[in-house]
Amino acid sequence: MKTIKMVLILVIITLIISACGTADETPILSPTQEKQENVEMTTPYDKNYTEREGRDVIYLAGGCFWGLEKLMQSIPGVVNATSGYANGKAGEVPNYKSVCTGQTGYRETVRVEYEPDKVSLDALLFAYYHVIDPTVQNQQGPDIGSQYQTGIYYSSEETVKTVNRITDIVKNRYDKFFVEIEPLERFYDAEEYHQDYLDKNPGGYCHISKTEMNTISNMIIDPGDYPRPSDAEIKAALTEDQYRVTQQNGTEPAFQNQYWDNHERGIYVDVVTGEPLFSSSDKFDSGTGWPSFSKGIDENTFFLRDDNKYGMNRTEARSRAGDSHLGHVFYNDPVSPSGTRYCINSAALRFVPYDEMEAAGYGYLLEYVN
Repeated sequence: MKTIKMVLILVIITLIISACGTADETPILSPTQEKQENVEMTTPYDKNYTEREGRDVIYLAGGCFWGLEKLMQSIPGVVNATSGYANGKAGEVPNYKSVCTGQTGYRETVRVEYEPDKVSLDALLFAYYHVIDPTVQNQQGPDIGSQYQTGIYYSSEETVKTVNRITDIVKNRYDKFFVEIEPLERFYDAEEYHQDYLDKNPGGYCHISKTEMNTISNMIIDPGDYPRPSDAEIKAALTEDQYRVTQQNGTEPAFQNQYWDNHERGIYVDVVTGEPLFSSSDKFDSGTGWPSFSKGIDENTFFLRDDNKYGMNRTEARSRAGDSHLGHVFYNDPVSPSGTRYCINSAALRFVPYDEMEAAGYGYLLEYVN
């Protein structure tokens, strides 16, 4: 009997120890749970991209990848741009023929590798938004199909913060917005004949105009140096007139504003962000009573859109990084040296005298002031 009791006691102790040990271990997941866990922990698949110190990457879908690849390659600071296919059906290796069916879910996308100490992600994203139409789905220009859906695909938490910040600015400019903003799931390089396509075929098809290409490739001012403050910070920093003009699309009285007859040497910057806009070298007396300029320092710093309010057909000028209402642009102007007149509200500007530009961080623009 004693032997039987001892055996029973040992069995019970063994069971208790086993139960305690199981409770402390990681529970075994069912196949479904394992799949969900793997999805959550999956890192982007792109076997042809290797992280390198001093480089970052962003994936941009903007219609036909030939043109977007060429555009990104033209921007100083971009190390490499590669055409490919992003974020389609898992387990399916895409090729051009299959993607063109529109059934794979893959987007024609460009992997953009860049050096952030030479060009900011802000600059690349504003350039991207400059050449796409964000108000349409599954289409860019004459190209129609799900493979031409626009999208920005990111691979790090730091990147998505910038993507969301810039996208919020751009969204505010449109009534409709269909650009996908998603984490990168997978990316496959396109076939070799697609790579550097427009270099191999200079007369090849491109939905991005040569004018847009030239403007962006000649970028002088990086918007990453002049980020838009929060709405609360803007309201606290501006005067009542500055806020009414820049944030509420107001207009100040002619001949009763700060800079209409200012003749000092220097530059005019966005009062909200400090982003440089105009040089005194391009300011002229238009006789209108508002500051007038024949051109900007860098045409990339403006967002232009149709303005049909008050029964007039005009072109509104807004600042790129700050999205401040600046004024309007008029073409075929008989007084302007260039034929173009930027008619700008003084309340949207801050003047930096030539002698103070270096100390204020604008020394790199001294050559643009005669």
